[in-house]
Amino acid sequence: MSVTESTLTTYRVSGMSCGHCRTAITSAVTALDDVLAVEVDIAGGLVTVTTTGEPDEAGIAAAIDDAGYELTGRA
Repeated sequence: MSVTESTLTTYRVSGMSCGHCRTAITSAVTALDDVLAVEVDIAGGLVTVTTTGEPDEAGIAAAIDDAGYELTGRA
């Protein structure tokens, strides 16, 4: 059995204010290949993404944008 390394990356995201925001972002980012988990901190404006290997930052930014929010950078 092989062990796959995971990468934890936290991003700053603007426009989040409620549980719907959490659900929309979690659904959009979880649908991406290589994403293992997504944690959304509404109060802190942070989204933490666990991926296998290096994250596809362009894909993550696009998924967040498509959900109606803006990735403003890494935290």
